[in-house]
Amino acid sequence: MAARGRPRAFDRNAALHLALEVFWEKGYQGAQVSDLTAAMGINPPSFYAAFGSKAAVFQEVVDLYGTTVGAGPMQALEAPGPLAAAIRLMLERSIGVALQSPSGGCLLVLGGVNCQAEHQPAEDRLKAARRASTIQVGKRLERGIRDGELPAKTDVRALAAFYCGVMQAISFQARDGASKRALEGLIAPALAALA
Repeated sequence: MAARGRPRAFDRNAALHLALEVFWEKGYQGAQVSDLTAAMGINPPSFYAAFGSKAAVFQEVVDLYGTTVGAGPMQALEAPGPLAAAIRLMLERSIGVALQSPSGGCLLVLGGVNCQAEHQPAEDRLKAARRASTIQVGKRLERGIRDGELPAKTDVRALAAFYCGVMQAISFQARDGASKRALEGLIAPALAALA
């Protein structure tokens, strides 16, 4: 049976990338449907037909961010070589992500700041993404213990939380206008935690 109605006159994937930029700049609560439709170059009925709601498109945007722009830092953990090099690369890539957007920062960190109670599902989605990052860092640290790069008694949970906290600090400082050089100054002290 043939589909009814007019075919979409826009590229849905391209529209998602544009929505990502809006949410990255304004956060979930600050981004209005009118901001999204203006960025995508579509009207509200087309937006709702394609995405269903602002909340639904945000969920897709968070997934897109995690597999595109935001993937680099976590991919660094899988790089061959010593643990310290992987952590350094993760932090360097976090800086790159934080400076990539004109508004600065990381969507996963800043996208839900100060969300009101009715927007809790959006905040919960961001928290889940951040927890997944902490778990991934923890797994790399555990590998460091198995490889003899960290003492067996290392508190992996605390150290993973620390490194994710450093990435969040990078995000907030980038939003505040910190330079690449200033952000890179955070790396050496962070790596000292491995000693």
